[in-house]
Amino acid sequence: MIARRTVLQGAAAAAVAASATAVCIQTSRAQAVPYSEGTDPPKLKPPPNACDCHMHIYNSRFPAVLTAPHPIDARAEDYRLFQKRIGTTRNIIVTPSTYGTDNSCTLDALATLGANARAVAVVDINVTDAELKRLAGLGVRGMRFMLNPTSPTTVSMLEPLSKRVADLGWHVQISTTAKQIVAIEDVLARLPVPVIFDHFAHPEEPAGISDPVFATVRRLIDSGRTWVKLSAPYIDSKIGAPTYADVTPVAQAYVKAAPERLVWASDWPHPSQGDKHPNDAILFDLLLQWIPDEATRNRILVQNPEAFYGFAKSA
Repeated sequence: MIARRTVLQGAAAAAVAASATAVCIQTSRAQAVPYSEGTDPPKLKPPPNACDCHMHIYNSRFPAVLTAPHPIDARAEDYRLFQKRIGTTRNIIVTPSTYGTDNSCTLDALATLGANARAVAVVDINVTDAELKRLAGLGVRGMRFMLNPTSPTTVSMLEPLSKRVADLGWHVQISTTAKQIVAIEDVLARLPVPVIFDHFAHPEEPAGISDPVFATVRRLIDSGRTWVKLSAPYIDSKIGAPTYADVTPVAQAYVKAAPERLVWASDWPHPSQGDKHPNDAILFDLLLQWIPDEATRNRILVQNPEAFYGFAKSA
């Protein structure tokens, strides 16, 4: 009995220690992060299993196909410093335009970051079914369409590729201009897979929610399979840091209309910003204004990503 009691006490102590370690890992702290200003943690403490649903990895070991400026190295190890500072633990790696349809850098980072990471790949019409299945097995959950003149993906590929990945449970991620989204609304509405828009779907400022793209995205959301990322306010804001106040009404309108179809993302290492690195703690704290209700914030940070990207449900 004494031996059994000792074993049980030891097991209980180990469980408490493990729990404490997990809490420490999830606690944000002062931390310098590449491509990010400042070192202070955000005021907002993320809930356990909070997910950053759009970030990129760049690694000079993998050859770039575009000559446009981009971070030379923003590696998985660097991103872990971001997680220590902000306090998030799950993430979605999105293949950047730099690598075209070569997803090697993303897959390498996916293996490094482990079970708490998923990925979105870039593929074109020439991808084989075997490759799609391989990507799915490695943790890829969607395909990205940038739909710009230098992108390997085009509007004409949307429907045929969507039909091929429907059985894999994938989604289509759209990253393009507001005008382009409005122009292809009918195509997007026909897709047999969920659709998610990067960066608020880029309503132009100062129009904001009066931009036609907002009404387009609202109609697509109401159709039942469309999602939006609350991310990268610096791209379309005319007011800029630290408040990005002109983007706040857009964020709040989405939250009011469809909190069940939203996720949050950092867009680290902020490739569109060049040398003007934003403060990621300030960006994360914008959620306090955009989503004042804690339960709704938790839904957007935890439950929605679990449903959309296939993470295990939190206890």
